[in-house]
Amino acid sequence: MFDNVLDNYAHSNNLKDANTYFKVLFVISTMVMNLISTSPVIPLIITFFMSFLIIFEAKIPLKFYLKFLLIVPVSFGLLTFIFMSIFFGVGSHILEFGIFNLAITSDGFNLGFLVFARMLGGFSCLAFLALTTPTNEMFTVLEHLKIPKIVIELAMLIYRYIFVFLNEAVNMYHAQETRLGYHNMKKAYKSMGMLASNLFIRTWIRGEQAYQAMESRCYTGSINTMRSKDSAKTIGLKNILFLLMFEGFLILGVYFTANFRLF
Repeated sequence: MFDNVLDNYAHSNNLKDANTYFKVLFVISTMVMNLISTSPVIPLIITFFMSFLIIFEAKIPLKFYLKFLLIVPVSFGLLTFIFMSIFFGVGSHILEFGIFNLAITSDGFNLGFLVFARMLGGFSCLAFLALTTPTNEMFTVLEHLKIPKIVIELAMLIYRYIFVFLNEAVNMYHAQETRLGYHNMKKAYKSMGMLASNLFIRTWIRGEQAYQAMESRCYTGSINTMRSKDSAKTIGLKNILFLLMFEGFLILGVYFTANFRLF
């Protein structure tokens, strides 16, 4: 399953032993630079740099990372870019479609591309953290940062039940597929309708079973985070210098590219 693959990479990549606090601080500060940039240059630099770290430093397979990147952020980002280019902004027309007075304006294009670049930059930061850091270590860091315990517990449960939902959907899909449920278009629509109508009930049952399993293991309403061995390690001077240099470079980039526009 996808969650097993994701967790396997998080526990077996070449950056798994890097200090968790440094990775969290690095990702948060880089995402801030990604958001405050008023041009797409810095978000794209962040995307390429994070992708470089994921592929060449953490040794995550390129094929898996591209699939991970293309499933949601790129496809959704392209749709957002297209709609914002057409329906947002004013200014000179870059491209006219000739129907319903639809056209791509310069302001709409620049705004849409900026949002698209920010989506890629933000997702690449989160992908770096997710693919190089086990979730139990991230929750431990959140606990040390004095995040309310109820927030951490909700995050842990949500993370778990997202994959319970996906597992049920994948199992039902494969069961339908082996019975030729997607043999033609008519059967495919019927099968998808049946899957959607039964998925919530099946997921609810699995959630109840998981809760009963937790109660049988002395669950008292509070989930304890696992303490990692490197939780007490300091970030280190080398990591601090790298962080300051990289974020300083991004700050300069944000300043000098503030007025950059494609059109």
